[in-house]
Amino acid sequence: MSTREQGTSPRKLSYLLAIREAMQEEMRRDKNVILLGEDVARHGGGFGVSKELWEEFGDAQVRNTPISENCLAGMALGAAMTGCRPILEFMFMDFSALAIDQICNEAAKVSYMYGGQTNAPIVFRCPQGGLSYKSAGAHHSQSLEAWYAHIPGLKVVFPATPYDAKGLLKAAIRDPNPVVYIEHKALYSTEGLVPEEEYLIPIGKADIKRSGNQATIIAAGYMLQYALEAAQNLAIEGIEVEVIDPRTLNPMDEDCIFTSIRKTHRVVLVQEACRSGGVAAEWGMRINEACFDWLDAPITRVAGADVPIPYAQSLENKVWPNPTQIVDVVKNACYFK
Repeated sequence: MSTREQGTSPRKLSYLLAIREAMQEEMRRDKNVILLGEDVARHGGGFGVSKELWEEFGDAQVRNTPISENCLAGMALGAAMTGCRPILEFMFMDFSALAIDQICNEAAKVSYMYGGQTNAPIVFRCPQGGLSYKSAGAHHSQSLEAWYAHIPGLKVVFPATPYDAKGLLKAAIRDPNPVVYIEHKALYSTEGLVPEEEYLIPIGKADIKRSGNQATIIAAGYMLQYALEAAQNLAIEGIEVEVIDPRTLNPMDEDCIFTSIRKTHRVVLVQEACRSGGVAAEWGMRINEACFDWLDAPITRVAGADVPIPYAQSLENKVWPNPTQIVDVVKNACYFK
């Protein structure tokens, strides 16, 4: 992250507190910004992200909802169509499946169906993934970003650092369109520099987290941590890779990604989600269409296994990608041996 991006007065803040601070600032700025979800008021949400917000804003802006994802997504849509800017927290992204009709068939399409006479400025906050929330089983550990990145009318963001988490959430709250905002549970305790002054990160802009010229690794969410660790290990062996955090999955920042690949001529795509039908497949196809003549090695991906997430930790650990796999793929598939 550049000094310009950090701002003039950065301080260390956790990913969790960066999300909370973004909501707090936007709720102070605009009384129409409301937070809805299961136990988001006094309890502070399933992971404590919204703690202290109810004490400051009360029932007018922080509301507990029934344990009914489809119901609360419909509530958020109705509120959005009548002038509010709801932030809706799903306790686990897995359970957003119960609201998929409201998200994909209603919120995503309402502006189009009404000819632009109304819209749905909703932020669907979705804690997802495994790695830190161990032995949570197949219903609490999935990575489902590809579902929503496939839907026209939805924007999908997936911040990997506290700086990005705050800036992207503030931008998402102000966006007139519905935004699926994915926050990885394993990142909540991670810390990074976040400016005290206000800033927004434009939706649709990727970020180069590490510069290099021999290969490009693209990784979002917690997988960015693994990509950077792999890049460090590769550098010890004399292989300098560029690491790109897409930050936004839909729309995708093609300019940033294609420019990098035309420089490095090799690319490895990393996703925590199971291999089949993931966002890495979409990245790979677009790269193939636009950068084929610049590639000196096949497009390769590192991904989770195509199985439901096991409960036993011994099996669970075998499902996720890891830095060693990324190193091996870069060295072998990209012809560095």
